[in-house]
Formats: sequence, structure tokens, C-alpha cells
Amino acid sequence: MENMVSLLLSHRSIRKFEDKSLTDEQIKIIVSCAQSASSSSFVQAYSIIGIKDKQKKKKLAEIAGNQPYVADNGHLFVFCADLYRHEVIGRKEGKDVTSSIESTEKFMVGLIDAALASQNAAIAAESMGLGICYIGGIRNNLEEVKKLLKTPDRVIPLFAMAVGYPNQSPDIKPRLPFEHIYHEDEYEQQNEEFEKHLTEYDAIVSAYYEERTSGKRRDRWTEQIAAMLENQTRMYMKEFITKNKMDIR
Repeated sequence: MENMVSLLLSHRSIRKFEDKSLTDEQIKIIVSCAQSASSSSFVQAYSIIGIKDKQKKKKLAEIAGNQPYVADNGHLFVFCADLYRHEVIGRKEGKDVTSSIESTEKFMVGLIDAALASQNAAIAAESMGLGICYIGGIRNNLEEVKKLLKTPDRVIPLFAMAVGYPNQSPDIKPRLPFEHIYHEDEYEQQNEEFEKHLTEYDAIVSAYYEERTSGKRRDRWTEQIAAMLENQTRMYMKEFITKNKMDIR
């Protein structure tokens, strides 16, 4: 247990990998661990697409904002919310499941199932001495991702995960204070205390960036997040999801 806690607390994103591919056995272990994650009502509303093809990796790297580690890694996994198989199940069993699988609830089940599976995969990979990095940038252009991966309607690629042998050892990025995240019995809404936590965290994050960049960067967390949220991105998502016959009702 102590080793597992240490593993979880030592997580950091790896963005530089050795030029060494994962074995098929490693891939199978990681996916099997992903499948062992909890699933809402045993629906298992997700799929994982493994990318070995170098040209497809390169294209996904371009879509993700020219992030080199999307192309250069031991293996790339793409996690998808998947209700396509449930449409097939409906036909197989002679049941009308359309209203259910086009509901916001089942769309949320797909998102949650995929996230739970991916975190199991991440922990499995890290326990094997590998490094991982989640890639949300594939959502920059899901139409292109859909064409590239040939996903049918009712399947939404959500994010990728680059996995491989680490070729760097970055510092662990400091998280929000425990008191800011954990609420007991009810949501704590004392704004003065809330802002105090944010101010303290801003100082920690600013010091982290200053040390990491030798003084070239000192931005505060709230400054960083507010600027990111002000710049609207991927605003096409609702239209894309509806077009792909998910989350309609």
C-alpha cells in the first residue's frame, strides 16, 4: 500500500521519451488494467484505440498543436466515449435503445467510464516504470481525428495518452491546497477563506515556475487559468457531439 501511495503522489507528466516502443505484452497489460476500472452499471461505454502507425501519430501531433511527444513515444492510446456498440446491442436484442443512448446521462456515463479506464491505464503504466502524458489537444479538430481513426457515429475521441520510457525527470507540479479541494458534509463557500487559499497557492506556483525556468517565468496560477478561460477554445464541441448522435436529449 505504501508503495502504491508513493507512486500516486509522485506522478508527473512526461513529455520526452526514449526511442523505444512498448511491447505487445505491455500494451495488453495496460489495456487489461484499464478494463478493470469501475464502469457505471457495467455499461463499459468506452473504447481505446492504440496508435502504432508513425504517420498517424505525426498527424495527431499536428492536430494537438505540434506537440512532439504525441508523435515520439513508446505507444499512443486514444480514449473514446463509445455508445456505438450499444446501438449494435439494441439491434441484436431487438430493443429500441435510441432514446437512452442519445441522452445526456449516457453521454456522461461514456465520459466517466473513459476517464476511469484511462487513469487505471496511467497507474499501470507508471507502476511498470513508464511515463505518461494526457493529450487533450486532439480535441482541437475532432473531425480530422474522426476521419483519421475511422470512428463511427456515437464514438467520440476524448483525449490521448502518450506512454513510454521517460527521458526526463521533471519536478512534481504543486496541486491546490487540500483545504481548497476537500469539503466536509457540505460545500464550503466562505469567499474570504476561499480567496486566501488561492493567494497562498499562487505564491507556491509562481515560485515553482521561477525555479523551473531559472527566473524566466513567474506567473500565478489564477493569472494563468483566467487567461486560458478568457481565450475561448474548441467552441464547436456541442455541434460535433450532436452531429455524431450523442447527447441529443
